[in-house]
Amino acid sequence: MHISIDDIEQQDKRYRTSFVNSLAGFRQAVLVGTIGANEIPNLAIFNSLIHLGANPALFGLISRPNKVPKDTLQNILETKYYTLNYISNNYYKQAHQTSARYQSNVSEFGEVGLTPIFNSPFPAPFVQEAVVKIGMKLEQTIEIELNGTILIIGSIQQVEIPQEIVSPDGFVKLTEQDILVSCGLDAYFKTEQIGRLTYAKPGVLPNEIV
Repeated sequence: MHISIDDIEQQDKRYRTSFVNSLAGFRQAVLVGTIGANEIPNLAIFNSLIHLGANPALFGLISRPNKVPKDTLQNILETKYYTLNYISNNYYKQAHQTSARYQSNVSEFGEVGLTPIFNSPFPAPFVQEAVVKIGMKLEQTIEIELNGTILIIGSIQQVEIPQEIVSPDGFVKLTEQDILVSCGLDAYFKTEQIGRLTYAKPGVLPNEIV
C-alpha cells in the first residue's frame, strides 16, 4: 500500500486526522491541570509531551490552533503555571472524557470523577489519583506558522513520584505503575518493558541493564 502526499490531502478530514495522528505512534498520555481567573480547576488530556532537555529541565506540549477558546492554553498564559499528571491505565475512560468540550465554568475534574488537589504554594491543581505529578512553570510559547499550533515550553518546578519506581541511576520505571499510553485520538494501551541497554559505543554490543 503506497500513500502519497496527494492521497493524504484528498482524504476525508476525519479520516486524514485519524490516520496521521495514529501514524505518529505511541505517546505518553498526560493530564494537564490548570486554573484560571475564574478559579475553576481545568483538566485536559494531551498526547504531545516532548522532552526538550535536562539542564534546565524542560518539557514541551503542543496546543492545537487557537481558533476556538482553549481553556488550558488560556489558563497557562494567564497564570504561568500548570501540572502534568501521569495516571494508570485504570483511569483511561476518565482521561479520555477530559477531551470533551466543556464550558469554561465547568470543571472537568468533577465531570469525569477525578480529584483536584493543591500542593501549596504551587498554584495549579494536581490530580490526586495520578501516579506521577509534575509542577510546571511556563517559560516560552512558540507559534508554529505552518499549522497554527503552539509549542508550550515549561520548566519542571517539582515532582511527586513513588520512590520505588526511580532506579539508582535515575531511570523512571513507568511500566511498573501501568502508566497510560495513547495512540491517535482515541486508543489507549498498557506498556511492558522489553529491556534496558548500556550506552551505545561503536564496535561494542550493548549489555542488558538489570
